[in-house]
Amino acid sequence: MTSRIPRDSRLRLVGPRSLSAAPRAVNQRRPRRAAPRPPEGTPAPAELARMARSGLAAAARVARWADAVLGPGSDGATADGKATLADATAERAARDLGLTVAQVRADWDTARLAGLVEVHGDSARPGWRLRAWNRDDSAVLRGWVALFDAWSLAHAEPADHEPAAVAEVVSAMPQVLSFLQLSAGPVPVEQLLDLLEQRVTELRTERCEIPYGPQPDPLQQPEPVDTPLAPLLDWALHALASVGALTYGAGQATLTPLGSWAVWVKLEQICVAAQSPAGNIEVAADEMLRGCAQLRPNAARAEYRAWLAARTVGSAVSELLDAARGDDALLRGLAFEALRVVGAPAEPDVSAVAEEPTLRPYALLWLAEHDGVDPEDAHEVLTREEATWLWVDTAAAVADHGEAPMLVRHLESAVQPTVPMLLDEVRAVGHPRTVQVLVALAAAHPDPALAKAVRRAAFQVHTGGS
Repeated sequence: MTSRIPRDSRLRLVGPRSLSAAPRAVNQRRPRRAAPRPPEGTPAPAELARMARSGLAAAARVARWADAVLGPGSDGATADGKATLADATAERAARDLGLTVAQVRADWDTARLAGLVEVHGDSARPGWRLRAWNRDDSAVLRGWVALFDAWSLAHAEPADHEPAAVAEVVSAMPQVLSFLQLSAGPVPVEQLLDLLEQRVTELRTERCEIPYGPQPDPLQQPEPVDTPLAPLLDWALHALASVGALTYGAGQATLTPLGSWAVWVKLEQICVAAQSPAGNIEVAADEMLRGCAQLRPNAARAEYRAWLAARTVGSAVSELLDAARGDDALLRGLAFEALRVVGAPAEPDVSAVAEEPTLRPYALLWLAEHDGVDPEDAHEVLTREEATWLWVDTAAAVADHGEAPMLVRHLESAVQPTVPMLLDEVRAVGHPRTVQVLVALAAAHPDPALAKAVRRAAFQVHTGGS
């Protein structure tokens, strides 16, 4: 737009990680933490991947059949908006593969949970892990860990138990799995049941609130677990066995090598978060994002992964979107960076917020990248007005958290070819931070004539004039 504007802008609109670059002036190098080693006796990654491929062979077979017969993204693969196979499709797959319809549906559900099939709106298509299945061991292991994380969905829960009790058991099982991992061998179910009951009691105590009115005796013991947990533990162990995380029988349970490795990975992620200077594992999403704002992109993504590992996917995504709805534009951008780490499980929630004006440009870019669009080209999914709104929002983040030269460089990322056109469209787009952004830009820009024009536009927006 002007010869005084440098050509190197870190905050280009098309850059998917522009917002995380805003506070880099205060970045400091952190010492690298030595790569942790898994427990002695853990198979090598290649052997673990071989085990995962074997356990997921049936799911991969159905996913490949759908890819070959139905075509990527074919609406014929699903019919109810939930990525379950239509009756006719399931029957056709059963005939082609020599399976029963029930087997096909079970394998399809496993493929979805492992990311071999990805849900996009009301249709499903092959996931990137299926493309990399034969050549990328890390993709295979990530797929198996995704299935491991979803163990409670892989096996139907008991119908005659309260949903709250089921949720308590799901929340308590990580501690049970940790005990199994530390035991490194068979553990009697009676011992696991005692541990489960203790953990459920702790969970109830932790969420207990002080009621209005007369207070209970402070010496009174926590309410004991009154729900029979043995059937729920039996369900949980069967579900974990169904995904290949453990073996269960003869009154005892033992983690498989894959299960032991996955539990170690989860524990290691939590340890990484606990050792971070900001202690991000225990804080809310907005505070975590503020802590990550000072980190380099790779370090920030590591923090996101650790924070996410300590939460269920649903609650983490909800927290991040709530943080994105706040007034701080930097947190809005960082929240969607964290959602990129979440990946496919966040797709339904991100799609849902695409109708919210404040989040729409971010959501559309996220969805485009998730659909495989190159990040450099993702901005093309935005309308001119959406791109302008995002330009103002990014400028607000820079004005609040960055430096004046960075705000000046941000001019280059606008889609408008001239400053007058940019100012006209910025005024029309109606962003709530327009005045503050224009005032900050006018104060920062070295060109007196351009700064004067920007100040005039700020005044016109402020007064509602033309």
